[in-house]
Amino acid sequence: MNKILLVGAGPMAEAYAAVLQAMYVDFDVVGRSEISAKNFEAKTNKKVFVGDDAAQILLTAKNYSAAIIAVSMEQLGNVTAQLLEKNFNKILVEKPGGMNAAEIKKVAKISEEKNATVLLAYNRRFYSSVFAAEKIILEDGGLTSMHFEFTEWSHVISPLKKADGVKENWFLGNSTHVVDLAFSLAGNPKEISCYKNGSLSWHPNGAAFAGAGITEKNVLFSYNANWAAPGRWSVEWLTNQHRIILKPLEKLQIQKIGSVVVEEIAMDDSLDTKFKPGLYKQVEAFLQHDYSRFITIHQQAENALLYDKMVG
Repeated sequence: MNKILLVGAGPMAEAYAAVLQAMYVDFDVVGRSEISAKNFEAKTNKKVFVGDDAAQILLTAKNYSAAIIAVSMEQLGNVTAQLLEKNFNKILVEKPGGMNAAEIKKVAKISEEKNATVLLAYNRRFYSSVFAAEKIILEDGGLTSMHFEFTEWSHVISPLKKADGVKENWFLGNSTHVVDLAFSLAGNPKEISCYKNGSLSWHPNGAAFAGAGITEKNVLFSYNANWAAPGRWSVEWLTNQHRIILKPLEKLQIQKIGSVVVEEIAMDDSLDTKFKPGLYKQVEAFLQHDYSRFITIHQQAENALLYDKMVG
């Protein structure tokens, strides 16, 4: 049985449906509300099971080879735990996998008890720009240092209507896209110093963040973010030959040694323009059992402790 269960009927689930339909993969969709189900069906022409029908589907894990969970942040941990208890043993769950470090750790424990594979869907790891950057880094003999920025746009986030705790945990739920990507090629920190100051009405636990350290691969790194000032996400990876710049993350620019010219590198990013960037390659790897580019829920539980330290 190669059928996939897609859990969720919001915008992210729609993006997954577009990829699965393009791959001609058989899948069912379960949702929580009639409103989101109707919107999803109108956009994808795919039926959504809700209520008792959805509950019945969740009892039949044997009918599915895997599940993709694309619900809102406050539901991620509970839904993943529910599917694990129903004996789904191969799950791709949207980042960050839970509302906080404790919830992620709880899901990881259930996953271990059930001997299940639960992978985190950090789709930016699968950008065409990242594949191209990784190739340059390998050709140059590895990284020597890096810098990244995870500034969030407070003026956009502040008026958003979100469930309790989502905006207060915005770093974990959103900014870790950048942090995860940066460390995915540089290695996780073995030493790190973290600083913060200020506060925002929607994020009292800090407005500006900075830090530095060294990774397990001996790559020096620094980072900053000021959510009360202009800025954007970016990553810069440095080798002995190039400064590799992702700003925005979907584009690749390089500066060569001995030059001040920054040039954009042409690449085939057709899948990133046709679908939500990174999603096609991510789903493809998941369905083909190629987990080399993913992190597990257990690794995310460890990373969540680092993220708590970075955000103070």
